[in-house]
Amino acid sequence: MAVFPWHSRSRNYKAEFASCRLEAVPLEFGDYHPLKPITVTESKTKKVSRKGSSSSTSSSSSSSVVDPLSSVLDGTDPLSMFAASADPAATDSSRKRRDRDENTIVGSDFEPWASKRGEILARYTTTEKLSINLFMGSEKGKAGTATSAMSEKVRTRLEELDDFEEGSQKELLNLTQQDYVNRIEELNQSLKDAWASDQKVKALKIVIQCSKLLSDTSVIQFYPSKFVLITDILDTFGKLVYERIFSMCVDNRSVLPDHFSPENVNDTAKETCLNWFFKIASIRELIPRFYVEASILKCNKFLSKTGISECLPRLTCMIRGIGDPLVSVYARAYLCRVGMEVAPHLKESLNKNFFDFLLTFKQIHGDTVQNQLVLQGVELPSYLPLYSPAMDWIFQCISYHAPEALLTEMMERCKKLGNNALLLNSVMSAFRAEFIATRSMDFIGMIKECDESGFPKHLLFHSLGLNLALADPPEGDRLQILNEAWKVITKLKNPQDYVNCAEVWVEYTCKHFTKREVNTVLADVIKHMTPDRAFEDSYPQLQSIIKKVIAHFHDFSVLFSVEKFLPFLDMFQKESVRVEVCKCIMEVFIKHQQEPTKDPVILNALLHVCKTMHDSVNALTLEDEKRMLAYLINGFIKMVSFGRDFEQQLSFYVEARSVFCNLEPVLVQLIHSVNRLAMETRKVMKGNHSRKTAAFVRACVAYCFITIPSLVGIFTRLNLYLHSGQVALANQCLSQADAFFKAAISLVPEVPKMINIDGKMRPSESFLLEFLCNFFSTLLIVPDHPEHGVLFLVRELLNVIQDYTWEDSSDDKIRIYTCVLHLLSAMSQETYLYHIDKVDSNDSLYGGDSKFLAENNKLCETVMAQILEHLKTLAKDEALKRQSSLGLSFFNSILAHGDLRNNRLNQLSVNLWHLAQRHGCADTRTMVKTLEYIKKRSKQPDMGHLTELALRLPLQTRT
Repeated sequence: MAVFPWHSRSRNYKAEFASCRLEAVPLEFGDYHPLKPITVTESKTKKVSRKGSSSSTSSSSSSSVVDPLSSVLDGTDPLSMFAASADPAATDSSRKRRDRDENTIVGSDFEPWASKRGEILARYTTTEKLSINLFMGSEKGKAGTATSAMSEKVRTRLEELDDFEEGSQKELLNLTQQDYVNRIEELNQSLKDAWASDQKVKALKIVIQCSKLLSDTSVIQFYPSKFVLITDILDTFGKLVYERIFSMCVDNRSVLPDHFSPENVNDTAKETCLNWFFKIASIRELIPRFYVEASILKCNKFLSKTGISECLPRLTCMIRGIGDPLVSVYARAYLCRVGMEVAPHLKESLNKNFFDFLLTFKQIHGDTVQNQLVLQGVELPSYLPLYSPAMDWIFQCISYHAPEALLTEMMERCKKLGNNALLLNSVMSAFRAEFIATRSMDFIGMIKECDESGFPKHLLFHSLGLNLALADPPEGDRLQILNEAWKVITKLKNPQDYVNCAEVWVEYTCKHFTKREVNTVLADVIKHMTPDRAFEDSYPQLQSIIKKVIAHFHDFSVLFSVEKFLPFLDMFQKESVRVEVCKCIMEVFIKHQQEPTKDPVILNALLHVCKTMHDSVNALTLEDEKRMLAYLINGFIKMVSFGRDFEQQLSFYVEARSVFCNLEPVLVQLIHSVNRLAMETRKVMKGNHSRKTAAFVRACVAYCFITIPSLVGIFTRLNLYLHSGQVALANQCLSQADAFFKAAISLVPEVPKMINIDGKMRPSESFLLEFLCNFFSTLLIVPDHPEHGVLFLVRELLNVIQDYTWEDSSDDKIRIYTCVLHLLSAMSQETYLYHIDKVDSNDSLYGGDSKFLAENNKLCETVMAQILEHLKTLAKDEALKRQSSLGLSFFNSILAHGDLRNNRLNQLSVNLWHLAQRHGCADTRTMVKTLEYIKKRSKQPDMGHLTELALRLPLQTRT
């Protein structure tokens, strides 16, 4: 291709803006508007067809706008149609039944057993050796033929059970706790396997064997965890039996509904259910018989409506036969657990269970228990807490939705037992927080009268404090409550006991008192936890204290004026914990600090907190962690404002740069903040800088110029050079702006081929293209330096682009050259499209000088030659589509920016049009629209030459 000269067309930007402006159409008030609320009108369905479609309806208001969604259904909701066609009587009865069922279901406000399970297993452990009996199977049950009579089958099964009870089992000794847990899990799996292989008797034997383990208290500290593990197996068994009988109720015609009555159950299912209860009744030992029957309590639903209500009192009475009070209380807990699942409305039986428990409670201090503790070498303070999980559960079940009168009665009964500390602790753990809070002084009186032997008072105050964190006591009692509690807490010698209580009562103090009382509490905590570095063993509790304090003190000027707050932070000497605490403080600050601050107390304290987070960063720190720390520190930086004292603001940014030099996102934020500070200075001075403000903005520019090279990300540096150069230009710092732009140009050759984006390596050319396009938009208004040649920045950038190694399969270099062509065309106009106030761009400096325009056109011709040369290289089969696309793109650039009255440029555009269609690779739809656009423009003033051009641009069809 021959070399073509470039002639930019003259642009009247104001006229172009006016022609592109949207036409304003007046809208009357009553007209339809897409944002106007839709009025859905009520319609009456005349008839519903069998397919569910409705006939036409008459609207009650013809003037209302029709809802397009409702119109599909003619205004009738299909669910409403079904409801309307339903039997009203049936609907009422089903609603009543549903309401009744909802009343018998435990609500979400009831804490389930599953949430307590993990805590019990973690708390009640042992290092002593354990033993377990494993079922070894029996050969007796395998005798007999397929023709055996039913009576023979029943007799054989009973013999199997007798054989099991007589000793067909193996005792495993010297098991560790983990071995024991593994064996229990094996038994649970064996139960499921036996059931799946239709070995129901074997499954029952396993359950009986496991239930027997609950009578063994040889390793008494492990008993609560053993109870959890064994009852998991019982729950599995109960579920399997229930589902088996439920499945037998299905016949060929119907399926048993979830809420059924015994009349719906067929005889086969009832007989099977009775058979299970008869088998369980034949178990000789009390404890396995009780537990196994309790596990299938729900199956009574298949037999009679009153089955469960009759069984619960009987099972409650059975527990009276259990002599060991620890075994007994856990049996009661299991009965409460099953009862709350299958019949929570039968509170009378649960209450009877509780009152039975109170009657036998004195056994805990009997001689039998004392002798057992002596034999095992267990002290009373270690023994009594073993009751807590079971007692807490029993009290929770009894007190759930219970009336005030019942709770008061239960409280009075506890008093009659001599204010036993264990009992009182369970009351406070299980009863509603509001009930406890309103009677706080009564409970404190009861705590004072408790005997501390076996169950220390600080645990009672701990439980009371947990309730007061959830509900408020009477206002007049609040200070007295705190004084009474703290009198006991501050006397505790054991640091762990002390900090457990202090953690709870700090929240009460923060909630109801001022910083004075909080400061006193924090000082007391420091006093107790500093000796012998006791704080090192209590970091979780100390962290909790800090979180509770900052959760209630959102005014950080108040928080940091608490004298002991920062000394309290000094106790976190383990770096990982210290950083976590600092992160919590900063999260609360960012969330709740509404206004920027310059309070020196806040700034110094938070600078110290942020420095702690920053200094934790090392080579092993994960990127996500760095990102989180940077986000928190940036949140602090954004909230610091010294108002009109811009010099103080810049001094803060200088200090922050030295403190946070290892986190790149923080440095980026500081650069943006300083740039914004320079622009705020410009705004205050309305663009007319004095000597003082001019020196200040130059200081801001210098800050950015020396900070940017310390960043690692190359595109971060490029964009910041550009942004900072724009700020310098806006503040009339022309030489500084040139320095930024030269730095950006010199950095372009260092752009690697691949860059890391969110952990993945991606080609960088598209990002470079985006940056350069933004750069060109800025270069339009950058004035030439008097000591350099014409368009010196543009020439330098073109040299860099020419020398950069571009991908062979990429056309980004040509797209960049096309953008340069657009820039040079804009630079040739008499008046530029946009300017910066008080900065003379080249249109003012050169004033349309012919030498400047000649230099501009030479650059255009050089760029065009590069574009056309690249188009030549694409004349290969695999690149024809790229050639067509680039040819059409270049044609559009000439159409938009070139003066097509020039014959040679006009001919070039025609050649490009034919090139785009030559090999059938053109986007025909785009070309059709382009031609329509040319014809439309040809009708505008001074555009008649486009009419002739349109005639020379044929549309070829693909063959």
